[in-house]
Amino acid sequence: MTTAISLRGIIKTYNGLRAVDGFSLDVQAGTIFGLLGPNGAGKTTLIRIVTTLLRPTSGTARVEGYDILDHARSVRRVIGVVPQENNLDRYLTARENLVLHARMHGMQARDYNPRIEELLEITGLAGRQHDFPDTYSGGMQRRLVVIRALVHQPRVLFLDEPTTGLDPQSRRAVWEYIQSLRSSMTIFLTTHYLDEADTLCDRIVIMDHGKALVDGTSAELKEAFAHSHRYQLQFRANEDRYDELLRTLPFVDVLQRNGSSFTLELKDEESLKPLMDQIGSNDIRKICLEEPTLEDVFIQLTGKKVRE
Repeated sequence: MTTAISLRGIIKTYNGLRAVDGFSLDVQAGTIFGLLGPNGAGKTTLIRIVTTLLRPTSGTARVEGYDILDHARSVRRVIGVVPQENNLDRYLTARENLVLHARMHGMQARDYNPRIEELLEITGLAGRQHDFPDTYSGGMQRRLVVIRALVHQPRVLFLDEPTTGLDPQSRRAVWEYIQSLRSSMTIFLTTHYLDEADTLCDRIVIMDHGKALVDGTSAELKEAFAHSHRYQLQFRANEDRYDELLRTLPFVDVLQRNGSSFTLELKDEESLKPLMDQIGSNDIRKICLEEPTLEDVFIQLTGKKVRE
């Protein structure tokens, strides 16, 4: 597979603060890549550098073989960008927004008109194409921002938190459309919705404080951090007695109760046998190992403290 995006030692400083700190990365063509991290981790700064909106303090980056500094115009020709904000022109209709974008990319009417028709139909916006964006719902505006980035048929699409603030139906619509693009372009995604990354991304990097912390598929990351030995227990009867017993066991690190169901974390795998010896099997309705989620991995790496 060819490399669509290549970063080497990217550093970006603001008044001595390193927003991006020696970041290196290769993204293979035709994949959906997810960059995750808490607020202030450096994700948006990195995207702004790779999309030629910011100059790095040091380091190099190439998109589809073009250097972001030496061939910035060529980079902009082959990328599409969906920013965090719905930065549509409110004084133009939906269709006029798309036409303006096409013309800024040097497209001719014979090429962009059928392309715009196709995108409007796919996203369900054809019936409202002559309305102004301010009359659209948030989900409709977001879909319009996404297809605007696709009018000129980019080879690499950057999506910076594309579904923030959307209702579940609108999020699902955007997801499905992003998945339909998988075979035709490289997609670089940032999101705070970890189920989104888990579902969509072929590969994930979690970053914090400007640095990459881990890199792999969602399954690989969850497997690597599956150290908590968390179990779900449900009893048929005598829940209060088992609650008291479980709280006295030295190998139970964490215990949470919800009615007849308990979530507990054991010190290690060897603790399961003494647990069963203590509680027996007469009253157990269900016991199962709880698989770690991508959110568990994220919190373990970046901490529980709320970021600004």
